[in-house]
Amino acid sequence: MSDKPLSDQELEVQYDNRGAVPDHPALMAEWKRQAEAARAAHPPSLLRYGPGEREVMDLFEAGPDAPVAVFLHGGYWQALDKDWFSGIAPALLAHGVSLAVPSYDLCPSVPLSRIVMQMRDATDLIRSRKGARPMVFGHSAGGHLAACLLSEGRASAAVAISGVFDLRPLVPTSINRALRLNTPTAAALSPILWPAPNGGAPGGTVLECVVGADETAEFVRQSRDMAAAWAGRGAETRFEALAGLNHFTVLSPLTDADSDLVRRIVDLTKG
Repeated sequence: MSDKPLSDQELEVQYDNRGAVPDHPALMAEWKRQAEAARAAHPPSLLRYGPGEREVMDLFEAGPDAPVAVFLHGGYWQALDKDWFSGIAPALLAHGVSLAVPSYDLCPSVPLSRIVMQMRDATDLIRSRKGARPMVFGHSAGGHLAACLLSEGRASAAVAISGVFDLRPLVPTSINRALRLNTPTAAALSPILWPAPNGGAPGGTVLECVVGADETAEFVRQSRDMAAAWAGRGAETRFEALAGLNHFTVLSPLTDADSDLVRRIVDLTKG
């Protein structure tokens, strides 16, 4: 895309992932099918990280001493829950990595800042149980949350898949009806503007920004810009656009124990 600022109408199109992928209902139905199969084969434990109805997470355990990765789900902070994403557990379990998948409250019932706080509580619970910061990874809105947690020193590393790291472009879009952000609050919640983890940080220093090469130009730009911005502040970052994948199929590698993405997540979790 050119350097010319996008119009509000162009931003609406660029951030409308469902509109960009007409067969998204079938793809999401497959997420649900895989999740139900995984839960039947590997029944998770339910952990409560707060008093609210949605302040719970599934824990798929590979063993009592296994390292834990935390997956943060997407849905533009206003849809979905943990039950949609159990299908990613078997691939990690096959490598001896446990998986925690928290739900969180949704906008507009709570502000986005509250969701960030909830994910702090969820990851802190895993840390207290295991005695070490977990590796975090997430998709879309979950990629944003993963970067937030890494910036704050709560994670050992983070993989952000199709993340949104600068929320200011969302302000004029219909997505913001539920988020209720203005430009200052969007900036305050944008991890691209937060301190980058580096060698002097208390937590991890590695952020990987992965996106589908067939996603909208804005989503590709968000991941590329985030990796570049934090690299410029001393973090170890990597950007990768996965060929042939869109905003929904970009999760497909997470169900394949032999995929490069799963192996990288395993390495970061164990490392």
